[in-house]
Amino acid sequence: MVIAALTPEASSAKVHDWLSGREELSISAWVRTEVSSAFAIQLRTGRLSLEQRADALTVFNRLVDESLVIEPVEARHFEIAARFVDQHELGLRAGDALHLAIASQRGLVLATLDQKLAEAGPKLGAATLLL
Repeated sequence: MVIAALTPEASSAKVHDWLSGREELSISAWVRTEVSSAFAIQLRTGRLSLEQRADALTVFNRLVDESLVIEPVEARHFEIAARFVDQHELGLRAGDALHLAIASQRGLVLATLDQKLAEAGPKLGAATLLL
């Protein structure tokens, strides 16, 4: 969702609409790594120019500093995420399982554009919202 909020994607309008109605938003500290990785991939594949990537990172860092609650990532979150991934039938990737673990332990709702992730959450005790 963060990438769709900061760069032009098919789901950007939907994400912007949803974000406009929120007063408090949380992300995990892990999201910083994922955002940098996604922007680097977009740069390498030509979807973003160097300047666009720099602008998007600036906006993201400003949001982190001024608007977002940063949830820490703890060792137990990795342990929980590993148990989530062990449920192979859910098809979760490690990063998605980590997001679910953090959200479930913090009592947060994980908003996502990923249907598989949204469906897996409740099966693991994590509240999700599919946009």
